[in-house]
Amino acid sequence: MEDKEEKPKNDSVQANNSQQLGKKRKKQKEVAIFGNYRNYYTYRIDQGLEEDPRIEVMKKEWFEGKNCLDIGCNSGLITITIAKKFGCEKILGIDIDSARIEDAYWNLRRIVKSSERKEHQTVDKSKDSGTNGITDPPETTGQVESSADSPASYLFDVVSFQKDNFVLGWSMPGDKVYDTILCLSVTKWIHLNWGDEGLITLFSKVWRLLKPGGVFILEPQPWKSYISNRQVSEVASTNYKNLKIFPNQFQEVLLDKIGFRRIENLSSSLSGSKTGFNRPILALWK
Repeated sequence: MEDKEEKPKNDSVQANNSQQLGKKRKKQKEVAIFGNYRNYYTYRIDQGLEEDPRIEVMKKEWFEGKNCLDIGCNSGLITITIAKKFGCEKILGIDIDSARIEDAYWNLRRIVKSSERKEHQTVDKSKDSGTNGITDPPETTGQVESSADSPASYLFDVVSFQKDNFVLGWSMPGDKVYDTILCLSVTKWIHLNWGDEGLITLFSKVWRLLKPGGVFILEPQPWKSYISNRQVSEVASTNYKNLKIFPNQFQEVLLDKIGFRRIENLSSSLSGSKTGFNRPILALWK
């Protein structure tokens, strides 16, 4: 009899423990020591917007027919949008996290298929209007699949992604140079993981990789953002204490030490980012 009475008690204890563990799991925040958050774009963009508002401040002339590089591309949405909207000749997105590179290629395939689907729908509607409502048989207007000659498949030739560490591991590709290089909300993570030296390495590599007259588009995080993430790892905590270059000095460093000749703040007209993501966007010319 005692065994029968004790079983429900143990079951209830186990159930309570499971509930508590479940609550703890829910409360755990995603830890991304390099800023490689899985759903980064949902964190920083207001719902209902068709594209990242940072795209609004960028000029077509910086990308159209140009060879471009996106440092810290995350899941590739900015990279792909720029290629599609501005007509890059080539654009390479690199990220330190192989999982984010997989996400980027998944997004590329998804966006190409979505564009194809819309194109087919437009063609089907034009057919309907010209045939008094008579459409092709269902077997010829079924599921859209990617094909080499589809309207959006050109993006597969334009956009590519690569897993690499730009500061430590990314080797300079010979005489390869770029017209435009982007580095959006990445400087803090490089700074916290590799200190002042890592930051200067980033800026110096970008300068060497740019063609004369090329543009560097930089979105640095403010110092208060460092404070929020200084304990993301032991390395970050140690580097944070030893930093001697601060975000409000970046422009001076880029102009006087690195050698950029001109700078423009693009963010005055920026809107649509969530609270906490209102950051300066700078364009610098070599």
